[in-house]
Amino acid sequence: MVNESTRLSARDWARAALKAIADGGLAAVAVEPLARTLGVTKGSFYAHYRNRDELITAALAEWTRGHGEEGLAEFAAIADPARRLRELLTVVVRAVQPLAPSVHLSLLGDRGDPRVRDAVHQVNEARLDLLVRTYRELGLPPDRAASRARVAYAAILGLSHLAQTDPDAPHSAALADEAAAIFLPS
Repeated sequence: MVNESTRLSARDWARAALKAIADGGLAAVAVEPLARTLGVTKGSFYAHYRNRDELITAALAEWTRGHGEEGLAEFAAIADPARRLRELLTVVVRAVQPLAPSVHLSLLGDRGDPRVRDAVHQVNEARLDLLVRTYRELGLPPDRAASRARVAYAAILGLSHLAQTDPDAPHSAALADEAAAIFLPS
């Protein structure tokens, strides 16, 4: 809860909207429930956004920033491609938690919305570009690097999907070790 004297930023609202999206897609983004969750009045919302659509656009931009190129910069800066891939796989797989909602997977239900299509495309492209570059630096030819990157990324998304529905999913540390063993070229 935020006390009344605390002023929320536009980013606070965008992040709250992302949590709502993770829990229920775009339909879950509604001003009054978000205001209640944040412990403020609707007036706080209107200090930053004219309407719900602006909030959704800002939330998607926030997600794209945090999970696209900008969010991957730390990994992209790792010079050793094997270490980069191991750390990336480990962080991503360990982040997958049983029954935890996922913005990415929830957005797929709203892929008919052009804003969603664009955001998901940007995030997918940034992630795949980093994986392809990494596999190329590990010595795979371009076509094989692109294929390996797609399979690795699909496996990561698949783990996220399974985790949303499987309360008995294996511990993420074990999955991270398996992902590194499978997707790091020997």
